[in-house]
Amino acid sequence: MTADPAPQPHATAEQVEAARRDPKLANVLYHDWEAACYDEKWSISYDERCIDYAVGRFRAIAGPAAGPYEHAMELGSGTGFFLLNLMQGGVVARGSVTDLSPGMVAAALRNAAGLCSPEGVGLDVDGRVADAERIPYDDATFDLVVGHAVLHHIPDVPAALREVLRVLRPGGRFVFAGEPTRIGDRYARALGRATWWATTNVTKLAPLRSWRRPQTELDSSSRAAALEAVVDLHTFDPGRLERTACSAGAVDVRVITEEFTAAVFGWPVRTFEAAVPPGKLGRGWAMFAYRTWQRLAALDEHVVSRVLPRAFGYNVLLTGTKPTQVG
Repeated sequence: MTADPAPQPHATAEQVEAARRDPKLANVLYHDWEAACYDEKWSISYDERCIDYAVGRFRAIAGPAAGPYEHAMELGSGTGFFLLNLMQGGVVARGSVTDLSPGMVAAALRNAAGLCSPEGVGLDVDGRVADAERIPYDDATFDLVVGHAVLHHIPDVPAALREVLRVLRPGGRFVFAGEPTRIGDRYARALGRATWWATTNVTKLAPLRSWRRPQTELDSSSRAAALEAVVDLHTFDPGRLERTACSAGAVDVRVITEEFTAAVFGWPVRTFEAAVPPGKLGRGWAMFAYRTWQRLAALDEHVVSRVLPRAFGYNVLLTGTKPTQVG
């Protein structure tokens, strides 16, 4: 068995140029680059706040009665946000993190090492560097496959879904969340660009310079954003994604969307947080942002989603199961 490739946190200009022509290389470089600061950038934690969020997303699409599951894999795990918080929430007993980026797999395993299940036992997690179109596990290995914000990075989504079904046991479930809709991606990116421009220009003013990140960090973020445009391969129409999952062989397929007002608020907030120095905003800001997002997400769930077509929600959530019998 060959060793997994080492993380590449400092891509060369030649590598970045090559990545523009190779989306898989771009994904490795970008996510290795982001691994050390990814949790901070996206306000990811492994406490009650994100446990509630992860379990809530899972239950919203899979239903309140789904699980618990003995062995689950996270596809494109990043730093382990979705799977590790589901494990802490009692949804999953044993986990496997996988990602195309060695840096992200290493970060996920580091995160897992310091966490515990609801019973106070350390999380049982292993990890592999893995291509989603050729998952390196045997047939019928897992009871559950999950992913958060991963499908839009995969060049061949139908092939990845077929692989997910292959590694699931008969009757096993997959759950994907955090995927951008076509319409949602347009307004989110527009809001993010406008916020970045406003923040980085306003903080040039002398009274606000303490709110400005060092130029080297802003330049690094800009280079990462350039790669981000390469690695974000897809946005999704909910109905078409549903049909794609069915064509891959899944049954009991369901697709919903969520977040409209919450996304309109959340994207400028996240962009602003990324543009100012770490720790500048403090816990008070973090709680304000989180509580406001919570209230808007509830408004979206109980009011907005009933009157707005699902294509306008920012996030797509997808679930389905592997047939118990073939043919």
